[in-house]
Amino acid sequence: MARNRKNGSDLRVAPALTVVALCVLFVTLGIGYVWYKNQIDELDHQIKKSEQTLAELQRANKTRRDQLATLCSPVVLDARVKQLNLGLGPPALSQVIRLVDTPALAAETQAGADQRQAEAAAGRRKN
Repeated sequence: MARNRKNGSDLRVAPALTVVALCVLFVTLGIGYVWYKNQIDELDHQIKKSEQTLAELQRANKTRRDQLATLCSPVVLDARVKQLNLGLGPPALSQVIRLVDTPALAAETQAGADQRQAEAAAGRRKN
């Protein structure tokens, strides 16, 4: 009959290992969850920083584009020429050379251009 009695010193190993395994699993899952949340937060900061840099570069680009448009305007160029005393002006018709893209049309347009230049020269002689 002594055999049928359970000994108080017997420890059940299987349930204890199951509990330990579940605890390790839950701790690992918790650490992984926190790590992923941290990664998402870091990526969010990087995206915001990149968006701010992009907005700043777009503003600088617009400023430079506006500045270029202002500097290329004829009014500003004329004022700059007068300021620097360069003495520049529009070219005379005799200084303008017109180029033709197609060789077939070159002979026809050259004859028309020669005629216009001759008429212009004759008009200048009368004045």
